Amino acid sequence: AARSFRKKEVSRIVITRPAIEAGEKLGFLPGDLQEKVDPYLRPLYDALSDIFGTDAYSRMRERGIIKVAPLAYMRGRTLDEAFIILDEAQNTTKDQMKMFLSRFGYDSKVVVNGDITQIDLPAGRLSGLMHACEILQGVEDIAIVNFKFEDVVRHSLVKKILARYEQDHS
Repeated sequence: AARSFRKKEVSRIVITRPAIEAGEKLGFLPGDLQEKVDPYLRPLYDALSDIFGTDAYSRMRERGIIKVAPLAYMRGRTLDEAFIILDEAQNTTKDQMKMFLSRFGYDSKVVVNGDITQIDLPAGRLSGLMHACEILQGVEDIAIVNFKFEDVVRHSLVKKILARYEQDHS
């Protein structure tokens, strides 16, 4: 997204994610909309701040170049000339994924990412990411990339941890 923006391939960056809690239920959150969604979107703010620098990221948000929003607020939008990222997509439903994938407009790029080993949807709900990967496999102009624990770019110990979890599920 940053590279496409810097190369002027897109005029804005839009990042969204479903507001699903990771296993624990936090309950009612006080405050206005921004304060309510902040805990869900904080990892995105942190990543963008790391990429652009804190000051530049703040200016870009103020000018509307970078928008971070909950997935629920994407309905009805058409996003032209945007780099759109759906983060934590394993926690979307089929309907949410369909809604998201029909938002991008002209000269836009879309990246959907998620980890199907970390689905936090209620039991019995099919992940929209898993469903999309199944039905969109082989569609021209759509690439599906599956990363393994060997591809981890975090601390080297994370690779070892994930390798053990993968062995445990075998």
